[in-house]
Amino acid sequence: MNLKTLWRTLVAGAALALVFSLDMGSAQAAGGDQKFNSVCAGCHSIGGGKRVGPDLKGVTDRRSEAWLLKFIKSSQAMINAGDPDAVKVFNEYNKTPMPDMAQFSDADIKDILEYIKGGGGGPAPAMAPATPADIKLGGELFQGIVRLKNGGAACNSCHHVTNDAVIGGGVLAKDLTEVFTRVGGTGVGAILGKPPFPVMEAAYKDAPITPEESRALVGFLQDVDKKRAMQTPKDYGNQLVLGGVGMFAVLMGLYSFAWRRRKPGPVNQAIFDRQVKSQ
Repeated sequence: MNLKTLWRTLVAGAALALVFSLDMGSAQAAGGDQKFNSVCAGCHSIGGGKRVGPDLKGVTDRRSEAWLLKFIKSSQAMINAGDPDAVKVFNEYNKTPMPDMAQFSDADIKDILEYIKGGGGGPAPAMAPATPADIKLGGELFQGIVRLKNGGAACNSCHHVTNDAVIGGGVLAKDLTEVFTRVGGTGVGAILGKPPFPVMEAAYKDAPITPEESRALVGFLQDVDKKRAMQTPKDYGNQLVLGGVGMFAVLMGLYSFAWRRRKPGPVNQAIFDRQVKSQ
């Protein structure tokens, strides 16, 4: 092999190596993107402001990689151990526990951190506005008027929203009237797609919410948030009392009708009276 041929071979090899390295970098970035959006985006944004947890823009500059690896794998372990930074974050965000991410390897977490460091690929694309049909379906799904396709519990089993168009909901979990303001459409959709909260995760583990249902619920909650200032919180107390009194009156009427031919006294009273007279 002459020098010219050898040079061409080396150049071609270097070019192939460069292309391969670029492809690997793209694959890692895509991996970090997928992992972040499937697991982290429900509670965190990258430059989009606070959600359930802090905005992660610049977190790789504020914290060391070693600290972030430990915190992401088990924030509660660090909090219980008294790590001051972990305790501070926990207290600042209403003591909402971050689920452990022990399923991620160090390499997985580093992929996510690289994605965060790169700015997360820019702002999330704007969501298409919900149609009136989406909002209507979302309200019906929220209340359980229309059942979720996979059989999951209706949202108002645990959550309440202030809206004149729906009945009051449960108080086991957070009021969702302003959830769209707090976490945005992307955040709400991410939470519905992969719930980050242990109770919600268990509730929908075998009954996931479909993308179509998620879109409708996001549209409904956006509409609720937008109209919240014009709504009057419903008080069902007086209605329940009046309903109870009315039902009691109806039942008493039915009982009186059913017992109208009843004996005025004990059956054996007449026999007893005759025995007394015969003596």
